[in-house]
Amino acid sequence: MKTLTVTLPGRSYDILIAPGLLDRAGAAIQRVCPQAKRLFVVTDSNVLPLYLSRLSDSLKRMSYQVVCHAVPAGEPSKCAEQLVILWEKMMAAGLTRTDAVVALGGGVVGDLAGFAAATILRGVDFIQIPTTLLAQVDSSVGGKVAIDLAHGKNLAGAFWQPKLVLMDPNVLDTLPLPTFMDGMAEVVKYGCIRDAAFFDFLAQRAAQPSARASLMAEIEHILYTCCEIKRNVVEQDERDTGERMLLNFGHTIGHAYELAGHYTEWTHGSAVSAGMCAAARLGVALGVTPAEVPERLETVLSALGLPTAIPCTAEDYTAAVGLDKKGAGDHISVILLAALGRAVPHRMPKAELLRRLEALI
Repeated sequence: MKTLTVTLPGRSYDILIAPGLLDRAGAAIQRVCPQAKRLFVVTDSNVLPLYLSRLSDSLKRMSYQVVCHAVPAGEPSKCAEQLVILWEKMMAAGLTRTDAVVALGGGVVGDLAGFAAATILRGVDFIQIPTTLLAQVDSSVGGKVAIDLAHGKNLAGAFWQPKLVLMDPNVLDTLPLPTFMDGMAEVVKYGCIRDAAFFDFLAQRAAQPSARASLMAEIEHILYTCCEIKRNVVEQDERDTGERMLLNFGHTIGHAYELAGHYTEWTHGSAVSAGMCAAARLGVALGVTPAEVPERLETVLSALGLPTAIPCTAEDYTAAVGLDKKGAGDHISVILLAALGRAVPHRMPKAELLRRLEALI
């Protein structure tokens, strides 16, 4: 068992990483939610037939009353309509403030269930059991929960830290290859922003004939390293006003690609992959990023089957920059690389950023 503790005033919690942990989830949850009688499990239509019965059995062995609700798999479920359905289902199940919500699934489930937990009865305990690589290394840790609005992604949400995060690497075995590699975009991001040696470690394995097998052989180390980096950043800046912005490397531009594809053509990982490459080229143009960085980054991402460029119009760039939560007034902080392993915020006028991005089209 690998354990990391996220230390926050009054809201500290553990991240547990171990093969087979899904079948021991009940005992782990009982240690942090000893007063809970009822657990409301949120999952999706893809995960339900794979892992819900195993989790439910584990919870029932600890004498929990278990209520389950599955949403349709996919980004469209991260919406106000599904949130209202969840609230009503929770009330119908008799959820109380001493009970807890459990998210079993990827980022969509974690965000939706987490926002429901943050708001139902003015807040109940929340457990994350992420089942995708992207959710394990990124969205399940740090307490950001949200739903999408018609204007864009994650525009209505809250900071609501989980009581516990349980990661079973074995659940990644059932991920389709594109979904696994989608999560690798966020894994590579951590090497880019904080750990050059980790970036080199990933580059070596991405170059192997079977990259997935090489990466899965080291998956516990990968999960631990990514979560340790995110833990350290979140502890310094829980509310995303300073240091935590570094985690958004590739995201400002990546959000434009997601928007360009109407949030259906490009996955989040693909958009972040191309967004990191664009940010690296932008950094070179601004004199911040060393000239060799874009090629090194593109080589690793290409080896993982991820895109290094995505078509995007000036209008999509403008809309995405306008929605970016790192913007303030006429300026925005773009995350660039001063070197592989060291990200820095670069504050610049939004108009200049848009001119620079149009030059990259």
